[in-house]
Amino acid sequence: MRKIQSQGVHHITLVGADRQTSIDFWEGVLGMPFVFEQPNLDNPAESHLYFDPGDGRLITVFTNEERTPSPDRTPTEPGCVHHLAFALSQATFAQTVARLDERGITHSGVKDRGFMDSIYFTDPLGLLIELAAYRFEPPAGHTHAEVLLAAHRLRVNRGDYNIAPVHLADAIEQLVTESRESLSEDRTPKDPYRRARSAKVPEPGE
Repeated sequence: MRKIQSQGVHHITLVGADRQTSIDFWEGVLGMPFVFEQPNLDNPAESHLYFDPGDGRLITVFTNEERTPSPDRTPTEPGCVHHLAFALSQATFAQTVARLDERGITHSGVKDRGFMDSIYFTDPLGLLIELAAYRFEPPAGHTHAEVLLAAHRLRVNRGDYNIAPVHLADAIEQLVTESRESLSEDRTPKDPYRRARSAKVPEPGE
């Protein structure tokens, strides 16, 4: 028995209402370019819209002009999608509350998740959307997931309740130490100011 190894999200497809509502939300609010459209090949009565969420992957939406948007919360029973989360830069995240407010979109306000900040609101069809901004950048050659895995192990070993900035910082240091060679035999933390302090010449009168 062997695994079927995934290599990333290919696309996520949602059931939308009319075409323009999808375009206005995914491109007009979240800035995802509308890149492709064709009929739903399994249902000719529907159109299939494709949006680029920013990483070259795809969010796609089935639309039908006979459907109208409803803001009622989408189901959250087992097997249903609870929410979709999209990455923002810290610069954009800092503007998010004001930009939602100017549209009159009800939102959660900023939520502290320890390793990231999040804001939640629903799309015009009641799907919960999360906009998230990491509080860290992974070292070159590593991913956010690798930093989180290392931070998780540190958190568990220390008996801490949830991931905090100290776990992220220590995880990043650990990954750099493990993946980068050095001419130094001893790479433990040092205090380069200690000798300068001990060699300080006393001032007159001291």
